[in-house]
Amino acid sequence: MVDAGMIPTVLVTDDDADFRGVVCEALVRGGVQTQQAADGDEALRVIEKTAIHMVLLDVHMPRVTGLDVMRILSQRPDAMPYVLMSALMDEAIEREAARMRAYKILRKPVRLGKLREIVCGGLAEAYGWRPPE
Repeated sequence: MVDAGMIPTVLVTDDDADFRGVVCEALVRGGVQTQQAADGDEALRVIEKTAIHMVLLDVHMPRVTGLDVMRILSQRPDAMPYVLMSALMDEAIEREAARMRAYKILRKPVRLGKLREIVCGGLAEAYGWRPPE
């Protein structure tokens, strides 16, 4: 739950550090806080110790993939919205992500304005949060 006046935290998970940095910068300009993870294993550790309200996940990462993280998150009673992204998206991945109730499934490259709009929409639907004016 995001209380009135509270700033939600979005976890950006991607093995490309430059991409994570650019996305985090864009999201902070959109009024949210961000955390970063380089792979799914690190993302799961961040989620366990930090209040995360939404997760952006790359599909193809070392150790634990974005789909693996989604499988774990989809089993939790307090499931947060998650967005799956990939430059190598295929129909099988899209079907699996939809089955696990991904909020959105995006093909890279993603325009930052569109991504910020999707994040704000997911936070509004899940928590009633609105970005500051």
